[in-house]
Amino acid sequence: MMYSHSVTIYDARNLELVKSISDQVNLKDLGIKGYSGLHRGAPVEGAFSPDGKHLYVTNYAMYGKGFNREGTDNCNPSDNYDRSFLYRINTESWSIDAAYKVGVVPKVVEVSPDNKFVLVSNWCSYDLSIVSTELGKVVKTIKIGPYPRGITISKDSQYAYVAQMGGSVVHRINLVNFEKELLSVGSNPRALVLSPDNAYLYATLNSAGRVIAFDLSTNKVVKSVKTGSAARSLDISADGSALYVVNYTSNTLAKVRVSDFKVLQKINVCSRPIGVTYEKLQQRVWVACYGGSIKVFSDSPSQ
Repeated sequence: MMYSHSVTIYDARNLELVKSISDQVNLKDLGIKGYSGLHRGAPVEGAFSPDGKHLYVTNYAMYGKGFNREGTDNCNPSDNYDRSFLYRINTESWSIDAAYKVGVVPKVVEVSPDNKFVLVSNWCSYDLSIVSTELGKVVKTIKIGPYPRGITISKDSQYAYVAQMGGSVVHRINLVNFEKELLSVGSNPRALVLSPDNAYLYATLNSAGRVIAFDLSTNKVVKSVKTGSAARSLDISADGSALYVVNYTSNTLAKVRVSDFKVLQKINVCSRPIGVTYEKLQQRVWVACYGGSIKVFSDSPSQ
């Protein structure tokens, strides 16, 4: 939670709180030169490494000595807001053990399935930071354009897909040579997921309140459905049969059947639902609400 300056860890089996981690760090102790004293972050999103040993967390901004130009949601690179940091949390000790300087107002973070790269979309610097897990530093910065947001990575770790929310395209980036191509998906794309076979890319279109299916063999939108107002975060079931999307200004969670793109269910969840994830072991859907609460729903036939 960026406003409470913490990262909370829950046990997916019993829903009990495991740990609340403060975002306060000593950057100097983490090997970051040019800083002294204690600093605080503002946690936005997180992603686990494939081996489960680390949790990477983006910070909207940093606070403390050396940081005096906090970014905003309405911004561009010429504003010269402060760059922020990506934290790495050790999941054995639940402590922050590394930090990487990325771009301005980092939001979404994803780890490649081969655990080679950590990708961060930087909202205000209009770019993507690529962190090498082996070298422990940013090895490539790729220009995206206004408002990079959602990220998903192919299961072979060869391609990354990055939504440009301030436009109508998704950037497909080759993670071998870092070349990219543009995929036209529709205006205001926000969140992205791939089908289990990686044949389709699914995206939310925020302004239209829709979810689309994009055929990666033909590079065309093949399905679309209205889910609500301001379709934001998106996730997919483990078997790829259902999509889950939160609609920010409708205050709803929608379940979409992938086979025919029919909305199977829509429920009121909370004021301004902002995040969603499908937890496959317990077959539950977790929804993060802007006000700071989390709602957990069962989607198991046996419950």
